Amino acid sequence: MKSLGCFLMAWLSLTLVVRPAQAQEKMASNNATLSVARAVAPAQPDSNDYKIGAQDVLRIDVWKEDQLTRTVPVRPDGKISLPLLNDVQATGLTSMQLASVIMDGLRKYMNNPQVTVTVAEINSRRIYVTGEVSRPGNFSLLPNMTVLQALSNAGSFTQFARSKKIYVLRNESGKQTKIPFNYSEAISGKHPEQNVLLRPGDVIVVP
Repeated sequence: MKSLGCFLMAWLSLTLVVRPAQAQEKMASNNATLSVARAVAPAQPDSNDYKIGAQDVLRIDVWKEDQLTRTVPVRPDGKISLPLLNDVQATGLTSMQLASVIMDGLRKYMNNPQVTVTVAEINSRRIYVTGEVSRPGNFSLLPNMTVLQALSNAGSFTQFARSKKIYVLRNESGKQTKIPFNYSEAISGKHPEQNVLLRPGDVIVVP
C-alpha cells in the first residue's frame, strides 16, 4: 500500500508539471500564429470603390495559371501589359472591374478563367508641398487628408515662411484655382473652412 501511495503521488506531480507546460506551449503556438497573421496582413487593404490610377502597382492573380500571375505597374498612359492580352486599360477602373475585363479577354484562350486584382501600391494619389518648409516634396494622399495634416508631413516652417499667406493650387476642369490658408487661424480653430480636404494633384505653397 505504501508503494502504491508513493506511485500515485509521483504520478500526480508529473501530471501537474506536464499540463501547464503543454498549456504554455499551446499559448506560444497561438501567439506565433497571431504574429504571422499580423505580418502577412496587407498594409493597405484594397477597396471596391478605389479607382486605379497611373503609377499604381497591381497584383494580377490568375487561378492555376502561374505564367499569367504577376505584379505589374500601371504605365503613365493608364495601361498594363499582360501575356496574351498585351495592353489593357486600367486607370479609372476598380479592382473588380479590371478583373472582369481581364477575365473576358482570357476567355478566348481558356475555359472559365478566375482572376483577382489587388492594388499592391497606391502611387497615383499624391499631393505636393513646396516653398518655405523643411521637407518639401510629394506625399501620399491619405483618406480625408486636410491641409494641416499635409503640412505636418512637410516638417517645420523656415524662418522666412509667411504662414498666414499659404495657399493651395488646384486644377479643376482645366482651370487652376487658388485656395487661401492661414496657418495661425487654422490651428486656433478660426475659419475651419480653410482647412479643406485635399484632392490628388493639389499643391500646397508656403511662400
